[in-house]
Amino acid sequence: MTVLIITKSNDNESVSLVIDAIRERGQQAFRFDTDRFPTEIQLAIRYDSGSQQLTLVSEQGKLDLCEVSAVWYRRIDIGGRIPNTIDKQLRQASVLESRATVQGLIASLQVFHLDPVPVIRRAENKQLQLQIARQVGLDTPRTLIANDPQAVQAFAQTCSGGLITKMLSSFAIYDEHGQEKVVFTNPVSPQDLKELNSLSLCPMTFQEQILKELELRVTVVGKQVFAAAINSQVSERARHDWRRNGLGFIDAWKPYELPHDVGERLLRLMDWFGLNYGAIDLILTPDGRYVFLEINPAGEFFWLERCPGFPISKAITDTLLSCSHC
Repeated sequence: MTVLIITKSNDNESVSLVIDAIRERGQQAFRFDTDRFPTEIQLAIRYDSGSQQLTLVSEQGKLDLCEVSAVWYRRIDIGGRIPNTIDKQLRQASVLESRATVQGLIASLQVFHLDPVPVIRRAENKQLQLQIARQVGLDTPRTLIANDPQAVQAFAQTCSGGLITKMLSSFAIYDEHGQEKVVFTNPVSPQDLKELNSLSLCPMTFQEQILKELELRVTVVGKQVFAAAINSQVSERARHDWRRNGLGFIDAWKPYELPHDVGERLLRLMDWFGLNYGAIDLILTPDGRYVFLEINPAGEFFWLERCPGFPISKAITDTLLSCSHC
């Protein structure tokens, strides 16, 4: 069996963990760093009457894509190394054509995908996530998504515990030195509520502030549920978003036993979206409520392999190899 891994060259150790697990099982893994196409990786896709030839060539060697038994979709940055020095319009055309080529290739591979790109894209819809989470019986925060300052101010009046704000999409802003500035979850101050005019340029998501006993990261692979907990409230910096102190917490995650009914509801959520993999964020409140925040259909897991030592890469490998027969 050969697993094709769709990723990018600066992806983290999650990829190597799964590659090692696949090879330990005596199977093959081929890494496709999409940022290196078309500048360093070659594709040749030929369709003839009654036959097809699909070949991918990189420094790893030559892969006959017809021999691929499963696809693991991790990250994508197609055309990332096309030089910025060429004409902007020509570069954009090259990137768009490269994307169409790779995305068409991925869609054309009629094998098991973890997970299919259209399934991932639909599951990334945070508004749909909240709707379906409520449908399957999960608790969710009261939420407003708006570019209307008056609507935000009225919503704030109904949230006695305060508001937090965050974005629906995942992105980073880079300063003049090229340093990444991630957009985290932040509290909304009374002064912020008086200065909402910039919403006319970009809508934002506002939620009631939920008191936290613990923050939970629940990684689901197939029917396997790996739940870990962190006490983010011990760090003032991380009170509203544990990622602000992610490195400081790297060895502090503990295994957590979810109540059976919560685990079952999370599995129903996964089934509704048709996902085989998802990384889910929850809050455990001081009064024992489990509040669903979001599901990341291609979310990270690598630090949970170190602490508390969950075998997530092996579970992913098992899914890729066993479902390739389906």
